[in-house]
Amino acid sequence: MKRKISYQFFSNFWVIFLMTILITVLAFVLLSVVSELISDSLAKNRYAASTIIREDYREIDAAAVVENGGGVQVVDKKYRVVYSAGVDTIGKDQLTVEEFTAFLTESRSKPYHYDIVYQPKGEFWLIVTFPTSIRLDLKLVYNKEAAPGDFLRAAGAIAFVVLCYLLVLALFTFIYSRVTAAKITVPLKKLCEGTRLLREGDYSARVDLRLKNEFAELQDTFNDMAARIEHEVALRQKSEEDRKRLILDISHDLKNPLSSIQGYAEVLSQKSGSPELAAIYQNSQRANRLLNELFELSKMDSPDFSLKTVKADLCEVLRQICAGMVPQLESANFKYEFDIPEDSVYVMLDAGSFGRIIQNLTDNAVRYNPEGTTVSVSLTVRDKTAVIDFGDDGVGIPNHLAQDIFKPFVRADDSRNSRTGGSGLGLSIAKKIAQALGGDLTLGGEGGPGCKFRITIPII
Repeated sequence: MKRKISYQFFSNFWVIFLMTILITVLAFVLLSVVSELISDSLAKNRYAASTIIREDYREIDAAAVVENGGGVQVVDKKYRVVYSAGVDTIGKDQLTVEEFTAFLTESRSKPYHYDIVYQPKGEFWLIVTFPTSIRLDLKLVYNKEAAPGDFLRAAGAIAFVVLCYLLVLALFTFIYSRVTAAKITVPLKKLCEGTRLLREGDYSARVDLRLKNEFAELQDTFNDMAARIEHEVALRQKSEEDRKRLILDISHDLKNPLSSIQGYAEVLSQKSGSPELAAIYQNSQRANRLLNELFELSKMDSPDFSLKTVKADLCEVLRQICAGMVPQLESANFKYEFDIPEDSVYVMLDAGSFGRIIQNLTDNAVRYNPEGTTVSVSLTVRDKTAVIDFGDDGVGIPNHLAQDIFKPFVRADDSRNSRTGGSGLGLSIAKKIAQALGGDLTLGGEGGPGCKFRITIPII
């Protein structure tokens, strides 16, 4: 049976309420006990009956007792009050034996100190009544001549009782609140931990709260959600793997037929000079190039993909690549600037794949920019990282395409004009190669003309 959290809070309130009452009652009991102890220990009759008694009760001087809040009574052998001065706690002139006996036995429970002496010669009882020095009761009774130390001792006793009361109440409240709070905080921490694992990609995360309240429902909801996400992610991954495998297989199967068509179309167009055959040849060439890039990209998406890297001087490799770029740039009437240091910078490199990055960037620059555009390549070293900046001062990349430029089939010419010949896969391939080399390819150079790419490769 599920127990709602609201019921738990309600029960917690009543537990705290009842425990507070219990502790308060115990505090009053302790205060009463201490009151009796203090009253007994501090009861000081500065005018004891033995000091003022006389053989003739009429000679007794009760002035000092009366002045200090006390009283003097004389009871003869017939239980008559023959003399009374000051405080009179007897309250009548004639007592019975039972009443007098009761007075003597019950006097200690009253907020007064009694000193009773029997005078055999005069045959009377002298009763000196004096307020106790300090009495910790619901009211405070004190002696006008009580010593200052009496009040300090009484204040200390009161402070002790109050402090014990507050400490016990605080300790109980702290312990009980920690225990009850744990019933809420612990499940929340487990749920937060499960959520964190889901956010980090661990879709197998589950929580086990072992509770029978609203948290149990939240637990079931969380676990069901995690199971659904795990299932959907698994399906998505399988679908993506199937798609990549399909593209790879199709690319591989179409490669040979397209190459044959391209070859036959080239031969026929050269022999006949037919513009139609020339168009077939150009389109088959473009289709074959697209198919090769698609096949290459599919291989890079495979988990088994890796580059065969060796230790190489990046500066020397880059100089050779730039030298190979010059004919293409000059043929397109492009200008170029190369800034490569003479020092050696060693990296783990697959020279052919790295050259593919530069070649793809060069092809894009030539394809999408007008004549007279300047292409620049520079290499610097920053924090044990080789930084290759590739840029141009051409038309640049539209802002709405900048975020997606490295995605497959995204082209700077979003009209997808076949005249440019771009497949939209070159930058995707280049980025994957850079990442396989342990670095990255990014788009930068916000502001200013043209577009700028940055390749980073860790130095060894």
